[in-house]
Amino acid sequence: MVRMRRLRVNEEMRSLVRETSLQKSDLVYPVFVIEGKNIKNPVDSMPGIYQYSIDRLGEELKRAAESGISAVLVFGIPEHKDDTGSEAYNAEGVTQRAVRYMKEKFPKLLVIADVCLCEYTSHGHCGLVCNGEILNDETLGLLAKMSVSLAKAGADMIAPSDMMDGRVEYIRKALDKEGFCNTAIMAYSAKFASGYYSPFRDAAHSAPAFGDRRTYQMDPANGKEAVRECKYDIEEGADIVMVKPALAYLDVVKEVSRQVECPIAVYNVSGEYSMVKAAAQNGWIDEKRIVMENMLAMKRAGAKIIITYHAIEIAGWLDGQEKLKAKEQ
Repeated sequence: MVRMRRLRVNEEMRSLVRETSLQKSDLVYPVFVIEGKNIKNPVDSMPGIYQYSIDRLGEELKRAAESGISAVLVFGIPEHKDDTGSEAYNAEGVTQRAVRYMKEKFPKLLVIADVCLCEYTSHGHCGLVCNGEILNDETLGLLAKMSVSLAKAGADMIAPSDMMDGRVEYIRKALDKEGFCNTAIMAYSAKFASGYYSPFRDAAHSAPAFGDRRTYQMDPANGKEAVRECKYDIEEGADIVMVKPALAYLDVVKEVSRQVECPIAVYNVSGEYSMVKAAAQNGWIDEKRIVMENMLAMKRAGAKIIITYHAIEIAGWLDGQEKLKAKEQ
């Protein structure tokens, strides 16, 4: 007689047959860096998340490093914005200086640099704009300039999030031409036009001044198209592909994992984070249990890398589990 419960009788048995596991090395922690001095601004819509000036960034990086998190994804918030997002590729821009600081003070930390113009443009769109149209090909050169400037600053990995067609190939060629053939590209390949991004736009000051991003980010109704996006980015030179957001798109993650062989990342985005935090603060859910369940769902669907604002908390919970096991033994 089949009794599936035989393999669930106690924690030791469940651990023995567990199919999916979560490790600190799976996690990437996003950080927001802003111009100025002695700044630690709370992001009201993202409890526990702050914007840091470079002189205070070390506080958060130290917390991440001590927790065992080995990778961060950096977003810069410039003081000056213009139509061409010139601070995005300024060698002395806030993001470039932040990357140099990270590599100097925390040399073992893997620094992933987001590449997009939305935080740097006065109109808040991810590409150049002409008569209300977001221009694709004219934007590619600026994304490549930004990528090279961040690689020169010390970024270990470039993460283009703009969703312009052909940008991975353009960036790869630019990096290789400048001698950065070992700088990896993690492409936001299947990035959906999602309502889950709202808190991030508060954190990064990147809301579009007009319209929306549906002409370049993906339609949430499409799954097969997401697989095509990932395959095209791999052909163009992406080392890692990403599906964003995570929770509402785990079917996409699963399908991509079936059809591609490179590592897959997911972004557990701001709206997903904030919903959990709000429910936990109201006492409606067990935060730790829900977060860990969400993480395992992402891993089970096929993600190798999880970008999440919960990363430092998760690292602490994983440490607690290990200490409990050691104590029981």
